[in-house]
Amino acid sequence: MSTFLYHTRAILTLGLPIIGSHLAQMLLTVTDTVLLGRYGAGELAAVTIGGSAFFVVFILGAGFGQAIMPLVAQAMGRGDELRVRRDARMGMWLSLAYGLAVLPVFWTAGAWLSALGQTEDVARLGQQFLRIAGFGMVPALLVMSLKSCLSGLGRTQVVLWVTLGGVALNLVVATGLIFGKWGLPEWGVRGAATATVVVQWATFAALGVYAQYHPDLRRFRLFSRFWRPDWATLVSVFRLGLPVGITGLAESGLFSAASVMMGWVGTVALAAHGIAMQSAALAFMVHLGLSNAATVLVGRAVGADDPQGLRDAGLVAVILSALFAGLIILVFLTLPGPILNLFTDPAKPDTPAILAYGTVLLALAALFQLGDAMQVMALGLLRGIRDTAVPMWAAAVSYWAIGIPSSYAMGFVLGWKGVGVWLGLSVGLALAAV
Repeated sequence: MSTFLYHTRAILTLGLPIIGSHLAQMLLTVTDTVLLGRYGAGELAAVTIGGSAFFVVFILGAGFGQAIMPLVAQAMGRGDELRVRRDARMGMWLSLAYGLAVLPVFWTAGAWLSALGQTEDVARLGQQFLRIAGFGMVPALLVMSLKSCLSGLGRTQVVLWVTLGGVALNLVVATGLIFGKWGLPEWGVRGAATATVVVQWATFAALGVYAQYHPDLRRFRLFSRFWRPDWATLVSVFRLGLPVGITGLAESGLFSAASVMMGWVGTVALAAHGIAMQSAALAFMVHLGLSNAATVLVGRAVGADDPQGLRDAGLVAVILSALFAGLIILVFLTLPGPILNLFTDPAKPDTPAILAYGTVLLALAALFQLGDAMQVMALGLLRGIRDTAVPMWAAAVSYWAIGIPSSYAMGFVLGWKGVGVWLGLSVGLALAAV
């Protein structure tokens, strides 16, 4: 088998289940959105803003769990099973500590939601949601740690199946607790938050039992003497993971700022933005999954002292991501109508305007596909060699110092409105990729 075919098979074997798990994770949010959309507009608005706030806090702490992936991959490349346990354990320690430390942020949600200009009703409901959802931060971060560890060990299929199980569980529990079905109390936004916490703990339990007791994984003893510290490893994981979290925060900040600015343009623009961004996000999940697979393979090559394997795996991953980006560009440019019609109601009076605006935004989404694909692939490859500090600064400058100001300048100084905002996104992503 040629080197290209060998690495293609390896990346797809690891990456396809990861892609599936990322898409399934998105379904959790979609499920809550659909259910609360039927329950009430105020509740939907509160959980939308509350969920965004939860994600911002989560993405910073998730860096510690994500750092486990390259560390475990390198340890496996060296055949150092003891290091696998130490890296995974200290990553979970940091995740646990961060999750507990941020609880007060969620408990005081009403005050800062009001300070951010939300209505009294949205702030009140948002606080109800976040005071419960905050207790899901710890299991959510621990799940990230276990997913990264299992991916580093090449066990990506279980991550997919457990995530899909979480989607099914969330649908049942959230339906029951939001609407008061099957003898359960009708809790509205509190029901949505409770369902989320239940799913997060259930997912952690399922992955934890698998990691601890599967016959092929027992030798790692991930949870054996979990309370024992390894301070040197803790510092190592912290130094690797904090830049990963800040990088994720920088990117999410770029897109959050774009959403705010699209709201300044108008309701139709914001609706079209939401559809186009959701479509772009689905495509991004494929690149993210390929990037995760590349992190594992590059990490193993580093651990095994195999520079040729490192180069080959990296090259194949970039080619696969570029090919998929080309396909998405073609789809966004030639099939905007069918994509937009999936998210719109023909009977609504604003639909024609949303379709027209959305067609333009999908064309702009096609414009930044290569930049978005290349930046996340570069991050994955660099994480495989444990290089996260310089990419953090590159992301912060590209997104916050260049991308956001470019969006504002082109959107409102030059008067290009939504088109200018999206061109700013393209500038930030392209600069990060370079």
